Amino acid sequence: MNGLYHLGERSAREIDALVARALELRSGAAPRRFDGKALGLLFFNPSLRTQASFQRAAGKLGLDLVQLQGGAGGVWGIECEDGAVMDGANAEHVREAAPVLGRFVDVLCIRAFAGIKSLESDLRDPLLNGFRRFAGVPVVNMESALWHPCQALADWTTLEQYEIPQRAKFVLTWAWHPKPLPQAVPNSTLTMAAQRGMEVVLLRPRGYDLHPTVIENARSLAARSGGSLTITDDRASALAGASAVYAKSWASLDTWGDLEAESRQRAPLRDWCVSAEWMRQTAHARFLHCLPVRRNVVVRDEVLDGPWSVVVDQAENRLHAQTALLETVFTALERTPRVRSQARPSLEIQP
Repeated sequence: MNGLYHLGERSAREIDALVARALELRSGAAPRRFDGKALGLLFFNPSLRTQASFQRAAGKLGLDLVQLQGGAGGVWGIECEDGAVMDGANAEHVREAAPVLGRFVDVLCIRAFAGIKSLESDLRDPLLNGFRRFAGVPVVNMESALWHPCQALADWTTLEQYEIPQRAKFVLTWAWHPKPLPQAVPNSTLTMAAQRGMEVVLLRPRGYDLHPTVIENARSLAARSGGSLTITDDRASALAGASAVYAKSWASLDTWGDLEAESRQRAPLRDWCVSAEWMRQTAHARFLHCLPVRRNVVVRDEVLDGPWSVVVDQAENRLHAQTALLETVFTALERTPRVRSQARPSLEIQP
């Protein structure tokens, strides 16, 4: 396994194997150790679960850990555009930064969110794909402008842990939030559930569709796995019979980068907050969220503190899923010589 950009790169069989291993590790199985090997973590954005779980996974696997933080007091600002005249804030180009880090570590993990300023730029996922292009070592995506595959892998693990059938109804619902958020998590959640073969429902208000390429990708994955995808704003029909409800807020593609227009568009949508009333319309569904979550904004206390919520187990599964993933990546490195080039992204989104 040469790193991980998004979960759809891997077959359902490969993911099933990773999930099974994650559940073994959760039950106390000992992971392999790779003493003398090094893992690099580079964070350009805040993190609690991702940072802590990758640090702990590195320890369990016996890896030397090199952890760096972008921004003030951290690494230099990194330029990603080819041909850039670097007379601005960025002091280093990804063409140098990535291969240098690739000489220091055996696997490199990157976290770089969407800026939500330029849709064209965010759809290119420039920072993550720059590192994939130039690092010369496997790169694992810890959340980029477009994808959060490690969260999706933990979510798949959580569905298995709670024995939610592969053909069960899975609802991904938009929720209100005071500011526009990236689409990496909903992109990954939607495609994960489709790839698992579930009856997937995207519940969102008008104007909050995900990118057409993501929808097309989800439909293709669902067709191959025996699942389905429905998109609706009809809350009652979406929730009826659901076995899992996953809430997340995201920005509208129509107003991307325009905070004032986005605020006007979402102003009347504060009732998109998951409540006990929502959950009682389901088939005793489990409630999922990637965390952090704003209580009584995205979801009511009564849900998070009630019998529906599995968000803490879901968060713990980040550790086990990522340990399984890194174990697989480092095992693959033992079988193949180290290379100095990276494949281009397997899924590109066009503006």
